[in-house]
Amino acid sequence: METPDRQSFYALGHSEQELQRLSRQGQAFEPFTRQLFEEAGISRGMRVLDVGCGSGDIAFLAADLVGTGGEVVGADRERTAVDWANARAHSRGTRNVNFVEGDPAEMEFNRQFDAIVGRLVLMYYPDPVDTIRKLMRHVRPDGLIVFQELDMANARSVPFAPLFERSLTWIKQTLSATGAQIQLGLELYPVFLAAGLPGPSMRMDTLIGGGPQCSLYEILAELIQSLLPVMEKLKIASAAEVGISTLAQRMRDEVVALKGVVLSTGFIGAWSCKRHSE
Repeated sequence: METPDRQSFYALGHSEQELQRLSRQGQAFEPFTRQLFEEAGISRGMRVLDVGCGSGDIAFLAADLVGTGGEVVGADRERTAVDWANARAHSRGTRNVNFVEGDPAEMEFNRQFDAIVGRLVLMYYPDPVDTIRKLMRHVRPDGLIVFQELDMANARSVPFAPLFERSLTWIKQTLSATGAQIQLGLELYPVFLAAGLPGPSMRMDTLIGGGPQCSLYEILAELIQSLLPVMEKLKIASAAEVGISTLAQRMRDEVVALKGVVLSTGFIGAWSCKRHSE
C-alpha cells in the first residue's frame, strides 16, 4: 500500500471528449461491474452513493439495480463531470439518480446510505485506506462497501505483440508517473482490512479477444489519446511516436497477423459490510 503523503494528479482530465470516452469504456466493461454489484448484493430499494461518478455510468447501472424505489447519489469533485452526468440523467429520463459536486470522503449527507460503490476511483486517492474510513461514516451498519479497481499487470498479448505491449507500457508509465495506483485491485483485500472492514469477498474479470472484431485496440488507443498531452510533457512518448490516428488499426493488424489474443487490465472487485461497531 502507498504511503499517505503520496501525491496524485488526474492525468485524464474532464474534457467533453474524455467524458464521452469514459462512457464508451464504461459500456465495454459494464457487464463486469453489473456482475460485481449483483453478487455483492446491490438490490431493489437501496440508497447508493457512487464515489467519483465521472460521466455517470456506474450511477446509472446502480440506479437500474435499485429500481424506482431506490435512490443513487453520484458525487465528483469536478463540476464539468457533474453537469455532464446530470444532463445525461435528464436526457435518459432517469429519475432516481442525482449528481452532486464534491469529494464524498469530505462531504456530509442528510442520511446514511445502504451501499457505497466506486469503479476506478480509489486508485487516484493518495491514501485509499483513509478514504474508505472517511466514506464508511456515510453507510449504515451492515451496509455494503463495493469497489472495483485495476490490475494492469494482467493486460498483455499472447504471443507477444510489440506495438500492443508498447502501448500498454505508455499507459502504465503515464498513470504511475502521475500518482495513480495501477495495481490497486490486488491490494483491495489489505486496504479493506486496514480501514476496519471485514475481509472482503473478491472477483476478477477481464476482456479477452483475438481477431479483427476485438474492441481492446480502440479502448487502448482512446485512452492513450486522452493521456497524450501528459505523456508528451513527461517525455514518455511523442505524438509522432504514438501515431494516434492509426494506432488502433496498427495494433489490430499486428495481433491478427500473429493469430494472437489480447487481454485487458484485470478488473478486481471487492465487497464487504460495515460492522455494527464502526
